[in-house]
Amino acid sequence: MQITLVRGDITEQEVDAVVNAANSSLLGGGGVDGAIHRRGGPAILDECRKLRASHYGGGLPTGQAVATTAGRLPARWVIHTVGPVYSSSEDRSDLLASCYRESLRVADDLGVRSVAFPAVSAGIYGWPLDDAARIAVGTVRSTVTKVTDARFVLFTEDAYEAFERALNS
Repeated sequence: MQITLVRGDITEQEVDAVVNAANSSLLGGGGVDGAIHRRGGPAILDECRKLRASHYGGGLPTGQAVATTAGRLPARWVIHTVGPVYSSSEDRSDLLASCYRESLRVADDLGVRSVAFPAVSAGIYGWPLDDAARIAVGTVRSTVTKVTDARFVLFTEDAYEAFERALNS
């Protein structure tokens, strides 16, 4: 698998699947989640509502992933994953790693070869960038998958630099 870094907007990535750092409701939110829903249009929200009604009435559990259409995005699928909120008193790194493993599992189920990931949990969920990057890159590197192109799309220079350090270590 080739792992690359891109500084930019994940909603502009021409890949098979874009990973969404979703909230458990699957009904949209801020940050990456809001951007994906706005750019992708109502088809994403419609499928999220159906998934919520049929399978995830209490919300998608943290660390899990599920796919919907990508709507108007230049991708075919959106893989929604719920990252953990950072805690300095509880090690939740296994849940963050699960977001990446489960997203790749869903990608394999869909036959996806190229995936764009955001920095899950490193925004409003407060995960320190260097630690989030280390977990993300390490997990994607070590996961057996049919995905051949994994890219991390980082919106800020700080995030890009953290992921660059993780990728080069």
